[in-house]
Amino acid sequence: MKPIRVLIAKPGLDGHDRGALIIAQALRDHGMEVIYTGLRQSAVQIARAAVQEDVDVVGLSSLSGAHKSLFPKVVEALAAENASDIPVIGGGVIPPEDIPYLEEKGVTKIFTSGSPTDAIAVYIKQMMNHEIRTAPKKIAHIGIAVESLEMALPFYQDTLGLQLEAVEEVDSEMVRVAFFPIGDTRLELLEPTMEDSPIKKFIDKRGEGIHHIALEVDDISKRLHQYREEGISLIHNEPKQGAHDSQIAFIHPKAASGVMYELCQPKKED
Repeated sequence: MKPIRVLIAKPGLDGHDRGALIIAQALRDHGMEVIYTGLRQSAVQIARAAVQEDVDVVGLSSLSGAHKSLFPKVVEALAAENASDIPVIGGGVIPPEDIPYLEEKGVTKIFTSGSPTDAIAVYIKQMMNHEIRTAPKKIAHIGIAVESLEMALPFYQDTLGLQLEAVEEVDSEMVRVAFFPIGDTRLELLEPTMEDSPIKKFIDKRGEGIHHIALEVDDISKRLHQYREEGISLIHNEPKQGAHDSQIAFIHPKAASGVMYELCQPKKED
């Protein structure tokens, strides 16, 4: 198989390239061919080098704060060279509030300074294989740990006026759950059924409250595989049985600033 060719460039007057060199080496470690154009390249020079080297991806690095000007210029220069099909990704010291603007201007993906180098390499591989994941479809439910369903139900039924949809035991998680539809999502109350239930341990440590946010996805197995490739911390490496015959898996809270996320793939309708 032909290796992926990536051009790494430092547009503008930025005189620091340590980060770019680290990224270049990480991509080489993943089997890619990397062309590094060096410091202080103009947008036109970068675009022409990308065409001459017949690269698959252009990666831009900027620490100077001029990314809002420089990155779109590279996209425009590629278009002038009839090479708009070459995707441009970028990284460096880039404030999160600038990301929507850069994506609007044609930059395919921005990696902030906290992005692992492996994640960049995996993203490029997935992009070349047309495997870029879509966003979760919606929030399937918000899981709330409670000591007792019977004690908690009056607040949700009487005070909030929600209608109880169903109560179900999930043996694999050692919980009894109650579902309350609200809009396009649900609130899910989780009562531990065993002393060694994860929900019981959560309540003992933190008290009752929000335990997790569940995101509905289409292909949970494929998504977990992608996360494992990126080194994302997971509680479950493979899907397991959840409520309503769904397939579920949990992402470790340390991967998401202390928030527990559940991936949920609903049972397919016959």
